[in-house]
Amino acid sequence: MGRRSGVFRASAFFRFNTVPPVNREKTSPYDQITSRDEVTSPFYVVGIGASAGGLAAFEAFFSGVSKGTSPGMAFVLVQHLAPNHKSLLAEIVGRYANLPVFEATDGVVVKQNCVYVIPPNHNIAIQNGALHLLELSPHNGQHLPIDYFFQSLAQELRERSIGIVLSGTGSDGTRGVSAIKEEGGFVIVQSPETTDFDGMPNSVIVSGNMDYILPPAYMVGKLIEYATGKIQNMAGSSLHTDERTEQLFETIFALLLVRTGHDFSHFKKSTILRRLKRRMTVHHVKNMNDYVHILQQASVEVDALFDDLLIGVTTFFRDPAVFEQLAVDVIPSLFIGKGAESPVRVWVTACSTGEEAYSIAILLQEQMDALKQNYKVHLFATDINSRSIETARKGIYSTTIAKDVSPERLAKYFSRESDGKGFRLTKNIRDMVIFSTHDVIRDPPFSKLDLISCRNLLIYMEENLQQKLISIFHYALNPGGMLFLGRAESITDSLNLFHTIDSKNKIYQRDDTIGVHRMAYRKPALTSAGHTVEPRSPLPSHHMPRELIERILLQKYAPVSLLVNSVGDIIYVYGHTSRFLESASGDSQNNILKRARDGLSSGLTAALHRAVLNNETVFLPGLRVKINGDFTTVNLTVEPVSANYDSSDGSCQYLVVLEDATSLEQRCLHEQGSTGPDEVSGTADSKISVLTQELLAKEKFLFTTNIELANSNENLKSVNEELQSLNEELQSSNEELDTSKEELQSVNEELYSVNAELHTKVIDLSQANNDMNNLLAGTGVGTVFVNKKLVIQRFTPAACNVINLIDTDVGRPLEHTVTNLIDYSRLIEDAQEVLDTLVVKNIEVKAK
Repeated sequence: MGRRSGVFRASAFFRFNTVPPVNREKTSPYDQITSRDEVTSPFYVVGIGASAGGLAAFEAFFSGVSKGTSPGMAFVLVQHLAPNHKSLLAEIVGRYANLPVFEATDGVVVKQNCVYVIPPNHNIAIQNGALHLLELSPHNGQHLPIDYFFQSLAQELRERSIGIVLSGTGSDGTRGVSAIKEEGGFVIVQSPETTDFDGMPNSVIVSGNMDYILPPAYMVGKLIEYATGKIQNMAGSSLHTDERTEQLFETIFALLLVRTGHDFSHFKKSTILRRLKRRMTVHHVKNMNDYVHILQQASVEVDALFDDLLIGVTTFFRDPAVFEQLAVDVIPSLFIGKGAESPVRVWVTACSTGEEAYSIAILLQEQMDALKQNYKVHLFATDINSRSIETARKGIYSTTIAKDVSPERLAKYFSRESDGKGFRLTKNIRDMVIFSTHDVIRDPPFSKLDLISCRNLLIYMEENLQQKLISIFHYALNPGGMLFLGRAESITDSLNLFHTIDSKNKIYQRDDTIGVHRMAYRKPALTSAGHTVEPRSPLPSHHMPRELIERILLQKYAPVSLLVNSVGDIIYVYGHTSRFLESASGDSQNNILKRARDGLSSGLTAALHRAVLNNETVFLPGLRVKINGDFTTVNLTVEPVSANYDSSDGSCQYLVVLEDATSLEQRCLHEQGSTGPDEVSGTADSKISVLTQELLAKEKFLFTTNIELANSNENLKSVNEELQSLNEELQSSNEELDTSKEELQSVNEELYSVNAELHTKVIDLSQANNDMNNLLAGTGVGTVFVNKKLVIQRFTPAACNVINLIDTDVGRPLEHTVTNLIDYSRLIEDAQEVLDTLVVKNIEVKAK
């Protein structure tokens, strides 16, 4: 024994003895439940996540759970635990849960009416009805066990998955409950005011992906109602509308349009209603009229609703079998006939945070590796959520992507961040993808595309808007181009535009056999209510002569014209502009200054600047514009639009007219055909003089403009360098603070968990100590406990009749006490002898 202790009992004789330790082994209850033959019919699995402060919530929750009140449910507890500390969580929960509680082991089959607890230093997932453990390593990065389990739970059980988020710090669980809600599951969050730490609950509440916000004691009742069908998941709620509800919808759409510039009036009402209910739950309001009042009072809530309407759930290689088929049937065909100057052009709409776009980029890179040849690839990824686009541009993702990306691809196309908390796409993949904020409904589409991926966007739109987008995709694709849709989407009503390649995996090809005239895409006009107005059909032959003549004159004699605003954004186009403006490459450009061809750009910039500055018409003749390798002389006119044609928002607009100088000269000669030689010569001299003056004025203006531009560039360069330096310093400090915060948060959670378990253990030991003291006191036998140095540790009340002891004698040597024994003075020597020899010694003595 490492320590020796003595027990002195006062009775008819003294007995000195040492107490040997007692070993108690518990048999694991898993021996009774791991047989796969015992798997019952499908049931609900409840994932319960907590980090710090979860023990009190566990107790309140499981106090109301028993076999009789949890029909067809199993519970899996996922808590942040100290990795190097033995967990007592299963033992603690087992004391107040009326169900069997087990610490999970790898491969154990989940049984209903049982509770499974995550072990320390592991991630846990559910697959094929069994729990699987993944041991963590020091290089695993940020540990998010709740997200990890919830995502696997959503994939395994879909609508039979239930997620509960309890007290904790950070945001672990937020992405997990989003996956559960996407699959039609059920989510409850602990009300923040009842938590010790409200970080995790508040993070889920802000996301809106929950059905109820409740204290733990009230959660069991909602689970029973949900399991027995007394309540329905909001994901499946039906829509009942009346005239008043339609008016409220119109008000909400108008508020969103004014605030964000995006029109949701053609989205499915059922989708809008589900998102509205989530926001109403956050604000604890029960009718839509009250929520509309909140929207009208707080623009920040309009932003929150907008973010909630953008369902940004995505993963790498989502639906792996579909992407595998895409790699086999579609990706190789994109490179057929492509040369060095013919890029492969792909458009990924509604790309969210970029996982799908990068997945397609990886497939394209793998195909180029297989062909052992590099091609130009322009992969445009767009979304209306600017924050998602910013996240996508960084190309950094959490370590949880390891379950979606194969180890080979992870090693080849990703690099681990220096802090070990995420993966970054390699540069060649990130450079392949061009991200842009873009509204597929409102903004002009990309063109000359080989592949469009539009997955899980059409399902949220009404049928008329779906058909409009399908038509836009048909226009944007090259002949034979491919369209890739989500698993729940189809083009049944647009089969004349596409023919099916793979109906199961939703892969379609542009059909060019029909006689569809590919008209130039025109941006549809928007009414004040946000509805689109389709272009008018051509006039019939019997229409009024005046309008017919005007149309012929415009088509044959009117020059190319564009209506722009003061910064050059194109508002309306008339005529074919391809000779003067380059087609947009990269991000969708709608600015005339950015698209002007060589030779036109500088003159156009100067002319528009003068027209805006002086509010006058500017005419620049003889501009040498490079068109298809040759130079053409172009006359440019920029004219402010009269007040009667001002734009609706009050800003001034400008008409840009581009006309070939050669055609103008021919018309002038035709008009002057009847004049004599002298008159022609005089007219020519006059024109030369005017042109010379214009040229001098132009050169002077350009010289002044260049000086101002150079000075501005120098100032901007200096300011930009300072801002860049400051930004790098702030970014470095922010990264250091984030790292320190996460480390401190992790340590705090571990310490809190350990402290909570130790506190429970102390309570148990205190109870056991009290029980032992009561037992010894109740025996009536005088006993004195001493250590190996014969220092008194404790004694029973009966011992005071033999040895004069008081409470303060605890901690004093036994030899300092006085006994009531007669003719016996060897108490100290005999006690020491027993401690040395470990042999019991009985002595009969007399007491007073």
